[in-house]
Amino acid sequence: MADINDKISKLEEQLKQAKAQRQKIEARKRAADAKRSRAEDTRRKILAGALVLEMMERDETARGRFMERLDAYLTRPDDRALFGLQDHGAQPNTPPSPPGGSPELGGCVTENGK
Repeated sequence: MADINDKISKLEEQLKQAKAQRQKIEARKRAADAKRSRAEDTRRKILAGALVLEMMERDETARGRFMERLDAYLTRPDDRALFGLQDHGAQPNTPPSPPGGSPELGGCVTENGK
């Protein structure tokens, strides 16, 4: 009888190990899926941003509308500085001049170097 109980114990231990291995595999798969999803999201943002910057370069009206939206959307001083926007606390009488670079882009460079 002890022999059969030993067999059952060994099989139960193997089952535990197999379940743990399956959990590790599933966790790795979830991590890989999350990494891929983040990378795809980043790529979408880069491509959409490049399109917007090109549109801003070619159309002053589009640039003005976009800059107004950025002014309302961006809150962090370092983010606002990227687009030549003043801190929310300081409201100048004249629109800010972009830091360096092309005035159409607010100092930013598009993917094709313009």
